[in-house]
Amino acid sequence: MASHSDTLVVFFGATAGENGGKLGSDEREIILLVWQIVDLHEKKVGKLHKCFVKPDTLELTDQCKEETGLTVDDIVKAEPLDKVLQQFQQSVSSEVKCLGRTTYTLCVDSPLVIRQALHPEASKKNLVLPEIFFSFVDVRKEFHKCCPNAGLAQKLTLTSMLEYVGLPAVSEESIGVREVRSMVQLTLCILAEPHNHKFSCVETVNYKFDSGTCSKTEPVDSEAVIRARGLPWQSSDQDIARFFKGLNIAKGGVALCLNAQGRRNGEALVRFINSEHRDLALERHKHHMGSRYIEVYKATGEEFLKIAGGTSNEVAQFLSKENQVIIRMRGLPFTATPQDVLAFLGPESPVTDGTEGLLFVKYPDGRPTGDAFVLFSCEEYAQNALKKHKQILGKRYIELFRSTAAEVQQVLNRYMSTPLISTLPPSPIMPVPVLTTPPFLPAASSTRDCVRLRGLPYTAGIEDILEFMGEHTVDIKPHGVHMVLNQQGRPSGDAFIQMKSPDKAFMVAQKCHKKTMKDRYVEVFQCSTEEMSIVLMGGTLNRSGLSPPPCKLPCLSPPTAYAAFPTPPAILSEAALYQPPLLAAPRPPQTTAHSPAHTLAYYPPQPHLYMNMNMNYTAYYPSPPVSPSTVGYFAASPAVAVAAQPHHAAAAASPVLPQHGALVRMQGLPYNTGVKDILSFFQGYQSKLGGVP
Repeated sequence: MASHSDTLVVFFGATAGENGGKLGSDEREIILLVWQIVDLHEKKVGKLHKCFVKPDTLELTDQCKEETGLTVDDIVKAEPLDKVLQQFQQSVSSEVKCLGRTTYTLCVDSPLVIRQALHPEASKKNLVLPEIFFSFVDVRKEFHKCCPNAGLAQKLTLTSMLEYVGLPAVSEESIGVREVRSMVQLTLCILAEPHNHKFSCVETVNYKFDSGTCSKTEPVDSEAVIRARGLPWQSSDQDIARFFKGLNIAKGGVALCLNAQGRRNGEALVRFINSEHRDLALERHKHHMGSRYIEVYKATGEEFLKIAGGTSNEVAQFLSKENQVIIRMRGLPFTATPQDVLAFLGPESPVTDGTEGLLFVKYPDGRPTGDAFVLFSCEEYAQNALKKHKQILGKRYIELFRSTAAEVQQVLNRYMSTPLISTLPPSPIMPVPVLTTPPFLPAASSTRDCVRLRGLPYTAGIEDILEFMGEHTVDIKPHGVHMVLNQQGRPSGDAFIQMKSPDKAFMVAQKCHKKTMKDRYVEVFQCSTEEMSIVLMGGTLNRSGLSPPPCKLPCLSPPTAYAAFPTPPAILSEAALYQPPLLAAPRPPQTTAHSPAHTLAYYPPQPHLYMNMNMNYTAYYPSPPVSPSTVGYFAASPAVAVAAQPHHAAAAASPVLPQHGALVRMQGLPYNTGVKDILSFFQGYQSKLGGVP
């Protein structure tokens, strides 16, 4: 620590590209190091050292040449960085020993040379830096602490600080030498009377990233979070921490994002210890991880908590063991037991605490998902486990890859929380719970918080849409993904997405418009629920505006009690003007005093129900799996509701007057099922002649 150090090593570095306030922002290599020792007790100064460094790429930018006055000829015969750092370590150790001192600390005029230049370059070249480079003092912050009236530390320069204490500017023209001598003068000045300053504001660089857990209730500073995009899918939290080497990431501060299939989508949210480190991270926008460039953007604490936050006691207990390597297993047989997994991994990769080091991911109802997380006490055991990638357990091959504490939280949150798309009802042939399902479509509103996707591939599913929307998936309302089907129940190429706000919808329309999905570009339009309802009735919506649907036959009022998806009253006045002639007016069921059933409309099959097949009609269907395959096309009458109940339940039901013409949809019939089989199934219930299509 500087407050207990005997000496300061005043240090300066320059790169082959940007220098000054943008040092390290362009990934250019270091080409110059200058240093000089100051004895804090005797107030003595050592010899000034200047070393050129030979970069791997012998090229200097014009700006570098202008600012430093250096040319390629100056550095072509220099030593590479690893050799120069060895010389630095030997020189400093020898000189400090000659002074009769034992400890020393770096002193710089900006953290950029350490955090943004030296550590990232050493990480890329797999160099082990001397311990001295993991702590330092910033002369600007020390000067601000000594002379608080001089101004903000971030705005101080060597020239302004010298001027404040009445010292002349150093006249040396050589870059590096000028800066080091200026810092030495300032150091000696604030050490002497009347300041008698003690260097105590020591900054550190983390040796390694520490994994950990994050609670959903934990406060996260939005000014300390970034989103990294374009990561290799196999990258781990340690790889991301290495990309941001030199900057201090909070414990458990790397959260890998997953797509709708639970696979990594190439994005991660990273939480730093403060806003200063976050701002330095933003300067690494489009820096490279291997051959890929990584985009870095601002993010919020709320976004981080959505991904990394968790409240499960089971997860907290699983992750409570410190310094463990986490491996994720995917594709496990649903019948796999902990003993099966331990036997699969084998004795060469023992799991920490045996079965206690296994965490199986399950659905809320307890069904296994095929995923599991495994803890290993060291890197060697984890590497042995990874060698079993795609080996067979039972009759399935198992994928293994590195994971993180944040990914454990995210996967558990994904499976244990309400998904974007509703799950299947308990039974496909029980209409009663279907009829009482809450509406999935919103009340009509002019608020433009929806988007329409047009031109989707006919094979596109919900997962494809969520992957297409990328980072905007987190802004979709629950149950807010609606696939639009045609009259045959097949995808029409359209979908509507309900977003959390108009701003989110606008961003999706701007960012995703004409992006490609499966070799087709998809158009994305912002719209309101009001416009959505009109489009569903056959109108058109594009960037030129909204057009009503063609209507050749008399307009019919939309259903007023559409059980699963009722049309809101606010839509009636406008949608009724453009209603296609494909919906018959609902006929209310007749109930008796003995029937407690809900009052629901149903739709009798009439000849004109399937007329005008050329009409661009698309019904109100929510996203699969809650689609026409699991929800009846039309609300069933109470008689049909009773008919679809099991026989023992029907026998106990109150007598209900049969309602002719009610419809019920049957799912999962064998392909060789005939009309007689269906009539036999409904034996004992009235069926309208010709009512089996």
